[in-house]
Amino acid sequence: MRTSKFGRMAAIIAVPLMLAATPAMAQDEEAVPFTVSGGATVVSDYRFRGFSQSTEDFAIQGTFTASHESGLYVGTWGSSIGFAGGTEIDFYAGYATEVASGVKLDGGVTYYWYPSGTGNTDVIEPYASITGSIGPATAKLGVAYAPDQASLGDNSAVYVYTDLSAGIPDTPITIKGHLGYSKSDSFLGGPDGEALDYMVGADLAYSGLTFGVSYVNTDVPKGLGKEALGADGAVLFSVGASF
Repeated sequence: MRTSKFGRMAAIIAVPLMLAATPAMAQDEEAVPFTVSGGATVVSDYRFRGFSQSTEDFAIQGTFTASHESGLYVGTWGSSIGFAGGTEIDFYAGYATEVASGVKLDGGVTYYWYPSGTGNTDVIEPYASITGSIGPATAKLGVAYAPDQASLGDNSAVYVYTDLSAGIPDTPITIKGHLGYSKSDSFLGGPDGEALDYMVGADLAYSGLTFGVSYVNTDVPKGLGKEALGADGAVLFSVGASF
C-alpha cells in the first residue's frame, strides 16, 4: 500500500508525540491503586454451608468488591432468601496478602444483614483463610467464627472448611469440591449443634458466562428434619457473569 508524502510526514511527527505521551499515560494508569470487581448469578437453590436459604427454590445473587493495592478490600454480597423478609445482604472487609509464591493469606469480618427481618437476626462473623495454587490447581483452608451474640441465642458458632478446584488443561472446565464442618448450639450448627456438608461439581466458562453444576449434601440425620431444613442431597445449577 502506498502513502503520500503528507501521510509519511504526519507519521514522522506523530511518533515523537506518542513517545512523549506514553510515559504520562503509563503514570496515570499506575496512579490508580484501586480495582473493582463484581458479578451476578442465578442459582437453582441458595445453599449456605449445606442448608437451603431459599426454601430449595431459585435465588438471584449479586456481589461488588473494591480492592486496594495494599491488600485491603471492602465489598458486599446479596441474595434473595426464603425467610427474614426475603433478602440477605452481606458486608465484608478484610486484608489479603501473598506470603510466598502462590500462597495467600486472607482475613476479615462479615456482617450478615437481613433488612426486613424482625428481632435479632443480623450476624457478625470474623474469618481467616490460606490459599495455595500450583498450576491450574488451587486449595483453600478457612475458618469463620461468630462470637456470642443475640441473633445466635447468645451462643457462638464456628465453621471450618476446605475448597479444592482445578482447571482442566486446554478446556474451559473447572472441577471443584468443598468440605465443611460447623459447630454451634444455635441453628448455624445444625439441629444437633454439629453438621458436616460437602459439595462436588464443575464450572464451564463460555462467552463471558460461567455455568455451574454441583451436588451438595450434609450428614444431618433424616430423623432431625434433614429434608425439612433443606439439608438433603440435591443437584444444583447456576449461571453467572462477572466483571
